[in-house]
Amino acid sequence: MRAWTSPDPGTPPARGPAVRVFDSSTRALRDVTPADGPARMYVCGITPYDATHMGHAATYVAFDLLNRAWRSAGHDVRYVQNVTDVDDPLLERADATGQDWVELAERETQLFRTDMEALRVLAPEAYVGAVEAIPLIVPMIEDLQQAGSVYDVDGDLYFSVTRDPAFGEVSGWTREQMLEVFADRGGDPERAGKKDPLDCLVWQHERPGEPAWDSSFGRGRPGWHVECSAIARHHLGAAIDVQGGGSDLVFPHHEMSASEAQVVDPDSRFAQAYVHAGMVGLDGEKMSKSKGNLVLVSKLREAGLDPMVIRLVLLGHHYRSDWEWDEADVSAAGARLEKWRSAVAKGAGAPTAAVVTDVLAALAEDLDAPTALRLIDHWADATDFGDDTEPGAGEVIRRLVDAALGIAV
Repeated sequence: MRAWTSPDPGTPPARGPAVRVFDSSTRALRDVTPADGPARMYVCGITPYDATHMGHAATYVAFDLLNRAWRSAGHDVRYVQNVTDVDDPLLERADATGQDWVELAERETQLFRTDMEALRVLAPEAYVGAVEAIPLIVPMIEDLQQAGSVYDVDGDLYFSVTRDPAFGEVSGWTREQMLEVFADRGGDPERAGKKDPLDCLVWQHERPGEPAWDSSFGRGRPGWHVECSAIARHHLGAAIDVQGGGSDLVFPHHEMSASEAQVVDPDSRFAQAYVHAGMVGLDGEKMSKSKGNLVLVSKLREAGLDPMVIRLVLLGHHYRSDWEWDEADVSAAGARLEKWRSAVAKGAGAPTAAVVTDVLAALAEDLDAPTALRLIDHWADATDFGDDTEPGAGEVIRRLVDAALGIAV
């Protein structure tokens, strides 16, 4: 599957420091400097049954900041993202609307690409659909079978979570906490025949009227969690630097994906750090496709809103925070963008050395974009108030906000 067209990531005016992010599994900041080679990041992608909303956009802009912070620190980055282009929500939406599920997935994936391009999110090196990954997923399930961690329930195959001694370390949740949400997040704890209510589906045998593919264990389709495990292991190896996604993926998705990978590769911790973006709400509830309380990137763009204003709204909230979409933030972000562009256009401006250092340091310390924005604000204010002591200051700031923040001024 093709990704979107990536913008030129640019080069900041100075090298940034080593990057630290909050690791959900240890609940502490963690240095994610790669041990050798490129930094390796896997971020869970969309299930394409509806358009990109602000919750999606916030997540992918957050990990775009990490991508850029690594690059600013001098690292190459190998970034992989999936598309769950066959799954129950997609099939259910297609059936409810009378659409072909393949056409629905292709249309919404293309809309997602155009939204990411508009927001200047750096494209992944590998953008992989679940359907095209089936030749990777089947061998991984076979490996799990050989490890004695897969069993059959009426033709469906389940992963035995207790086979991974580290199960539970990603979320840190108790068994009771897991059981409280498992059914609402795609699990089936009440299914008869399972060895453990928390065991997760890795292969669903063919159902009438649903898509299916051949495998050594019969026709069917893969489960959600093993999809990401297989794609990440194939493209990034047994141990990656960052597994990322929204905070609603901590359990079960990231917990299960990690355990499946660790059973196949028992000598490797799946990810050095598990990094999660907060939830975006509207009218007091988390923004989600199932609830329909969505602010869509595409609709804002169609209404003429500059995508850089959208990106500045997102950057104005720390990536780990939960927050509510507010039109007042849009007005403030528009004014901020106008102020930055005016100051940069002056050419000469206030001194930039400390600004560059402090902005890169803020982003390297758990992707603190709100602090970075305020630092650029201070420079723009000083420049607008008449400080023109540094020739070419505008170009320095333009390069900085382009490379580090993804904002085109």
